[in-house]
Amino acid sequence: MAKPTPKIGSRKNRRIGSRKHPRKIPKGFIYVQASFNNTIVTVTDVRGRVISWSSAGACGFKGTRRGTPFAAQTAAGNAIRTVADQGMQRAEVIIKGPGLGRDAALRAIRRSGILVRFIRDVTPMPHNGCRSPKKRRV
Repeated sequence: MAKPTPKIGSRKNRRIGSRKHPRKIPKGFIYVQASFNNTIVTVTDVRGRVISWSSAGACGFKGTRRGTPFAAQTAAGNAIRTVADQGMQRAEVIIKGPGLGRDAALRAIRRSGILVRFIRDVTPMPHNGCRSPKKRRV
């Protein structure tokens, strides 16, 4: 049986960059995924490599408090603080999900000093596809 040839330029084979000096990243993408239970904020460079991320659960919120706007604001602030130190000035925000943390995370991003070029909502909406689950009765 022949040996498999290694992929050239594979992510496993080489390091992305020096870890001693943080890269200067002038622009990137900020992804906000806001579900009813949690809010996850991911910051990437223009090639899609993750620079920083945070979530309401990682910020120490537990249970139903993870879905609150304050938890989303804290998560967005934590994720952006590291990239602001690396020199990010402009970002494009992509928001997904129906959660309460959408607006709060966006407000935290605006307040951080990063210039938001545009905001795109990529929440999946069915064009009358599958039957949705029955509504919750609380």
